[in-house]
Amino acid sequence: MSLSNCTTTMKLNTGAELPVIGLGTWRSESNDGYDSVLAALKLGYRHIDAAAIYLNEDQVGKAIKDSGVPRNEIFVTTKLWGTEQRNPAKALDASLERLGLDYVDLYLMHWPVPLKTGNIKDGNVLTIPKKEDGKVDVDIEDWNFVKTWDLMQELLSTGKTKAIGVSNFSINNLKTLMASPNFKVVPAANQVEVHPLLPQFELIKYCQEQNIVIEAYSPFGSADAPVLKEQVLHDIGKKYDATAAQVIISWSVQRGYVVLPKSVKAERIEANRKIVTLKEEDMQTINNLSKEKGEKRLVDMDWSPFPTFQ
Repeated sequence: MSLSNCTTTMKLNTGAELPVIGLGTWRSESNDGYDSVLAALKLGYRHIDAAAIYLNEDQVGKAIKDSGVPRNEIFVTTKLWGTEQRNPAKALDASLERLGLDYVDLYLMHWPVPLKTGNIKDGNVLTIPKKEDGKVDVDIEDWNFVKTWDLMQELLSTGKTKAIGVSNFSINNLKTLMASPNFKVVPAANQVEVHPLLPQFELIKYCQEQNIVIEAYSPFGSADAPVLKEQVLHDIGKKYDATAAQVIISWSVQRGYVVLPKSVKAERIEANRKIVTLKEEDMQTINNLSKEKGEKRLVDMDWSPFPTFQ
């Protein structure tokens, strides 16, 4: 069993296929977004995950154009930010303009949390608006994610996105959505934090039952990659001549969901696409890590009073 480039794809409930390993672009600053996407596409990646709030859609789009890879060979995702939930059509148009694309393959509601814009003084909606007390200006009095989804469903007829989905949705959020009066389209994907310290067993099972593809962001645990410091992952890696990162990505692919490792270094981007088939005993060891160490959510935004992840 040796490392090899992952060529596995998954099928969305729309029938479209997407590579199970994609490049995440969160926190790609200055020109990192352009460089990392261009490197990834030249190295064989065909799945790029972006978002309006990452503030680098222009770089992502330029890299796609400059790569020379035909647009129809690349699966591109971007996301609707909370300040724009009342008008996703306008937000998608703005994202497409920044990306320089005619369409995206998947458009996700970034969080199930609408945000107010009244306190934004410079008109820039791609921000986290704050109240005078410093707390996030959450808009839940007269708007909610169900109303946003009602509007997102209409985007499919425009051809500007091939599929719609959600991100950071709990099982309860999904149940609320799918029980709503105007619900017509089952989300194609739910992009959430998943890694060995937050394995999300229940959520993954539920989404698979509903034919919703799970996409794992921050597979190494977000900033500073704390999950990579777990010694057991290095020990398992030695058996396969693999890094701890490759072990996590391999574990993710074997569990049956999309994984979105992020790096701005070409050598790591290349390495992250190489996986190995882990033995069942090693899969179980990784599965048990969160039981031994305790579950750790490392991307935990305070959207109070909205009860995130409940």
